[in-house]
Amino acid sequence: MSSVYQRKTSSSPPPSLSVSSSSTTVATSDMTTDKLKNDMTPVDINIPDNYVEHTLKTTKALPPITWGNWYKELNWLSFTILTVTPTIGLIGAYLTKLRWETFFFAIFYYFFTGLGITAGYHRLWAHRSYNASKPLQYLLALAGAGAVEGSIKWWSRGHRAHHRYTDTDLDPYNAHKGLVWSHIGWMLVKPRRKPGVADVSDLSKNEVVRWQHRHYVPLLLMMGFVVPTVIPWLLWGDAKGGYVYAGVLRLCFVHHSTFCVNSLAHWLGETPFDDKHTPRDHVLTALVTIGEGYHNFHHQFPMDYRNAIKWYQYDPTKWFIWACQQLGLASHLKVFSDNEVRKGQLTMQLKKLRETQEKLKWPNDNTDLPVISWESFQEQSQKRPLILISGFIHDVSTFIEEHPGGPHLIVKMIGKDATTAFFGGVYDHSNAAHNLLAMKRVGILHGGHAHGLEDKLIPPSQRLKIARYNELSSAYGSSTAYSDGEGMFY
Repeated sequence: MSSVYQRKTSSSPPPSLSVSSSSTTVATSDMTTDKLKNDMTPVDINIPDNYVEHTLKTTKALPPITWGNWYKELNWLSFTILTVTPTIGLIGAYLTKLRWETFFFAIFYYFFTGLGITAGYHRLWAHRSYNASKPLQYLLALAGAGAVEGSIKWWSRGHRAHHRYTDTDLDPYNAHKGLVWSHIGWMLVKPRRKPGVADVSDLSKNEVVRWQHRHYVPLLLMMGFVVPTVIPWLLWGDAKGGYVYAGVLRLCFVHHSTFCVNSLAHWLGETPFDDKHTPRDHVLTALVTIGEGYHNFHHQFPMDYRNAIKWYQYDPTKWFIWACQQLGLASHLKVFSDNEVRKGQLTMQLKKLRETQEKLKWPNDNTDLPVISWESFQEQSQKRPLILISGFIHDVSTFIEEHPGGPHLIVKMIGKDATTAFFGGVYDHSNAAHNLLAMKRVGILHGGHAHGLEDKLIPPSQRLKIARYNELSSAYGSSTAYSDGEGMFY
């Protein structure tokens, strides 16, 4: 408008207009500065302590999708990308011969762009699990753009929300809504609720992230389609094959590889570190996600640059980051304390042992057994086969004929103290025999057990037992306060 005004009046703008233009420039500069400051201010700095509960109660979700409104609720951009791309790829594959050079290049480009997501978007920017040099950052930013999954900033914001609000309605790909929803459904339709707040102010300070965010669309087109088309064309004259196989179909595989981290990794496998939430570990998921399949570990220790902690587990992303460190391109690789990792493993092992323990039958508690005098023990032994061992009275009526050493060895000890014979005098019985004997306790001899046999009172199966903290007399008692010399006893 100023140029039109200048032609109609004079070659120099009037003072009033000059002031106005200057003011506009200053105002625009101030707005840009304010926006940059806002981007660099943590968005979650003032959220209430009960943010999750408060948000779920006070914000209304969009109505459920039905046959009557589904077409109004589609996210048409994502829907188009995720449906048209495989359609073009399949038609193109039908019409285009696959050359071996293009085949291997497509595999290479799959890993290249896939690592842009796993090593770049995910482990570098979303979780800050290592530091990368500027050249490596630009390389990963370009590779990630070729995966066509949004900019670093957008992707990391959603992923951080996923970790903070895992399995809740504030988790953008909540696994509790089903395998299809967490895999692809959440992208095909408008989000039913805005994802929970997640801070990405640190990424706003990163010049590589800002550069990629600002130029994302041209970078997407260049890295997603132009580069995989031009390279096969220049090197072996297969532009069409490059576009179809290294461009379009490769993109479909990268998409669903990443989507499997949100779906398959929350559905298939085991929970060796924690079972509070849905993430799981499985080698199959690792194979289809470039190493992101040890998801239970990852959700417990998200800032660890590894997903797989054992040398033989498949995690090419970890190997890539390690190799970059050896080349001087990466540094400060974060590894969680092995002590804390083993605590997580031990917790789950103890939990499984507790579940097994609760399924087994155990001897009657000592406090539930009657106290019997020696005279009463003698008298009752005339009516049924009772044997005294370690101060406990046992009814062996169901075991006389089953005794491996013959019934006569049991019969001759009826009404007598067989402690010495049982613990090595005649035969040093096995732990299994001691455990079985304890199941036959029917009483306690008045006056207790013979001195020096304290270690014989507790069957081997009960010398180590899993106890919850509230089952001990004090939640803060040390383990030694309840130790029988070998471990926790309850």
